[in-house]
Amino acid sequence: MKNKIVSLLAIILGIMIISFPILGVVSTSAILGLSVLFISIYALLTGISITDYNTPGSIIDIALGVVLLIISIGIIFNPALFGFLAEITLYLAGIILIIAGVVSLVNNRNSKYGFYIGIAGIILGVCYIIIGTYIANPIILGTLIGIWLVISGIMRLLN
Repeated sequence: MKNKIVSLLAIILGIMIISFPILGVVSTSAILGLSVLFISIYALLTGISITDYNTPGSIIDIALGVVLLIISIGIIFNPALFGFLAEITLYLAGIILIIAGVVSLVNNRNSKYGFYIGIAGIILGVCYIIIGTYIANPIILGTLIGIWLVISGIMRLLN
């Protein structure tokens, strides 16, 4: 019974977010911002607590906590930053996949499937870069979030 209610709720929320895509970006960025804020608080507390016996680790934890605190505040109060970070992450992943594909092509010339692995890496890398270009638009990002909610709700209902 709970599974059906959660599934229907996901479908309804997904349809609402597809209708109003910016709502999905704002709510997702707020949730992500709060999550990063909690991680930054944990890193800061850990860094302060281990100062006595692990000074280098403490400095790293405190620096990480401060950086994450700045990012979390930015994500909470500026939802456009969420789209920017998603875009940058996809660009970097695409570039890394293209490089891995080229390396696979060069290193696995004698392998039976090395060529195909390299080509798949290059194609997926290009796809990541193309998706990264469109995901910076908050309307497209919100629509993708809504579609994901609808699909996951339907899949949970079928389960």
